[in-house]
Amino acid sequence: MPSLFRFLTVVAIIVGAVYGTVYALANFVQPKPREMTINVSPDKFLKR
Repeated sequence: MPSLFRFLTVVAIIVGAVYGTVYALANFVQPKPREMTINVSPDKFLKR
């Protein structure tokens, strides 16, 4: 049993670290808006 508790503790710490990282990225990092231009070739519009 002690090894099971140790394993679950390590997994809980890893999951908490990942959750904290995702939370921090979602709330504290502001993306910079920018324009996007995508060239679509005319072949995409032709029906076969």
